[in-house]
Amino acid sequence: MYKMTAAAIALALATPALAETLTVDSVIALASAGIGDEAVIAKIKSSGTKFDLSTDQMLALKSKGVSGPIIAAMLSNAPAAAAPAMSMDSPDPLVPHPTGVYLLSYMGSGARMQRIDPTATNQAKTGGIFGYALTGGIASMSIKAAIQNETARVHAQPGKPSFYFFFDESNPETARLSTSWSSGNAATVSSPSEFTLIRLMKKDGRREARVGSANIGGAKTGVMDKDRIAFDYEMVRPGVFRVTPTADLPAGEYGFIYALTPGGSSGAMTARIFDFSI
Repeated sequence: MYKMTAAAIALALATPALAETLTVDSVIALASAGIGDEAVIAKIKSSGTKFDLSTDQMLALKSKGVSGPIIAAMLSNAPAAAAPAMSMDSPDPLVPHPTGVYLLSYMGSGARMQRIDPTATNQAKTGGIFGYALTGGIASMSIKAAIQNETARVHAQPGKPSFYFFFDESNPETARLSTSWSSGNAATVSSPSEFTLIRLMKKDGRREARVGSANIGGAKTGVMDKDRIAFDYEMVRPGVFRVTPTADLPAGEYGFIYALTPGGSSGAMTARIFDFSI
């Protein structure tokens, strides 16, 4: 009989104890027993029980003698809030969207965000070479970035369309997966001020933008001041900006351009343009 009892005790000691699931009532009972806050808190943490306390429940616990530190320990074990769902087309800029540039468009079913994928330049061209040569470099020759197709995939309504820029800061948990800005010399992009809005000219099945010039006095890289289209922007929340042109845009082809590196025609080949048409 003794041997059987000893074996039973040894088996009980060797068997891991099952974690006890605490309830609000059991926490009240432990707190009322006077065993001390530290012991009750240790029990809450070791149990792994998730308490989702409402304001009324917290007040009820306090009225029954449960201390603030114990209530705080119960709250720290609360279930983690689910991450907000990512959307590609929600018109609400407070809803998380993948990093990128979006047009707020209005369809028959209502407003929605339409993502604008960047178009990489596939040609770098020079213009005005004859005048440049004829004048010994006094006249400027222009450097142009060209993108394929005569019109953009995304179409905006005439007037002042609204765009939303979602940068990595708006979704830190997905920033490492971002590919929208991974080009050119821009290691990080965090503001619409790093972009230039331009009008693209149709020519021979493609669209072109002047992105530099050169003459005997030197070379300039980047969009010329007279080719820039002014726009305003405002922060909606960290990492999200609303962008609107300052004047109505007439029918035509447009794009937000960034990541243009120095280097003349070779720099034009690094440009990425978030293109749209009116």
